[in-house]
Formats: sequence, C-alpha cells, structure tokens
Amino acid sequence: MWRLKLINSFGVLYFTVVSTLVFVNKISVWWFLLGGLLWIGMLTWGAFDIRLNVFVKAITSNKGETRKRIAITFDDGPTLFTPMVLELLHKYNAKATFFCIGNQVSKYPLILKQTFVEGHLIGNHTQTHTTRMGFLSADEVTQEIELGEQTIENVLGIRPMWYRPPFGVTNPKIANALSKTHYKIAGWNIRSLDTVIDREQRIFERLKRKIRPGGIILLHDTSNKSVNVLEQLLIELTNQHYEMVTLDELLNH
Repeated sequence: MWRLKLINSFGVLYFTVVSTLVFVNKISVWWFLLGGLLWIGMLTWGAFDIRLNVFVKAITSNKGETRKRIAITFDDGPTLFTPMVLELLHKYNAKATFFCIGNQVSKYPLILKQTFVEGHLIGNHTQTHTTRMGFLSADEVTQEIELGEQTIENVLGIRPMWYRPPFGVTNPKIANALSKTHYKIAGWNIRSLDTVIDREQRIFERLKRKIRPGGIILLHDTSNKSVNVLEQLLIELTNQHYEMVTLDELLNH
C-alpha cells in the first residue's frame, strides 16, 4: 500500500539524515530515539485504524455516492439478538450486511439462514474472532479466515465474498494472508463504539452527526443496547429519506 511505502520511505530518509548529522556532531543521538518512536507510532496507528489503508486496501465508504444511500453493517453475530435486529430492519424496509463469526454460526445456524433468506448480505469475520488476531502468523490468519468461510458455506451453501478484520486490526501478516484470498475487505467510516459506550443516547448522537451519503456504519448485533440504538438510527435515517442498503448495493457490485 502506498501509505506504508510512504511511512517506510520517511523512516529511511529520516534515519539517513539524522545519521549524517550525528556523525558530524551537529545533533544529539537522541534524535534516533525520537525518529524511531515516531515511525513505530505511525505504523501502530495504521494497524489499528483500517480507514488509513496502510496495510490493506479496505473499502470504508462510497465517496462518490450522490444519492441518499447508506450501508449499516453488523459484526460478531449471529446471536440471540440478531432476530430483533432483523425485525427492525424489516419494519423500516432496510437491508444490511452481517459479518459473522464461524463459532457463532455453528451455535445459531438457523438465525444465519434467516438473515440470508431475508435478503441481507453475509460476510466473513473469522472463525473465532480471537483477541490475539494481531499477533497471529500469516498461516494462522489464513486458517481463521478459511475456517470461518467454510462454516458459513456449510450452512448457506454459498461462499462469502466480503471479509472484515476483527477489531479492524491489520498488519503485514494479515495483509499477506488476505492477498491470497478472493475477498473484498470492508472497513467503515461511521463507528458507533456500541461495545464501548454505555449510554444509548450518546451512541445514537455519535452516529447521527456522522450520517452522510455513501457511509458505512459499524454496529454489533450482540446486545439490547445496540438493538435500541439501531431503532433510533433507522427512524432518523427514514426521516432523512435515506435508503439503507447492503455493501454490494452501496458500491454497485
């Protein structure tokens, strides 16, 4: 990715210049430490913010969208809250994209089938959604992706075409694993933080002020809190005359 090349080029240039200046006693060796910290900081930021596209090319919005269309996406299901989400989506004539964890699919295959039959798009969110995702080898990442894909395919008979990295974390090993797959990689540009923020109204207000045509909203179908926020959001989007569509529809795929 060009941003990764830019960061690394900056690092090479910085250390070349600093080495020269240190050699001729123009500056302190502490500038090496400062540059190293800055370089590591930029790479870390890129690893945790998928919108920057440092390691992988993720789709975070449709910037060219002129119509009032927006994509709502859900991570970490299916769960017992997913049917409540589906009921609300049906009530407000909305379609969405669900990034499903393989282990959850094994627990609730009928809920996944219901989601698919009702016209929503299904994506892969790995088999286990391990908190160690950023520390796995490329082969281990590949295994997580392939197992998640197979679990979904066993239930639905179709292979998902979209993938979202757990936590939105990317790095060179994850990028290496993804380069060998067929997946379109989904990010977001409107993050609810519904797994972090406690107050429903605060989550809703955070989403409301970021509503734009072509946006991709990240929610989770994992709690009553998120279900309640979803209804507020759907009412707001309906009042603003938005069409709620899948990622494929938003991007005309």
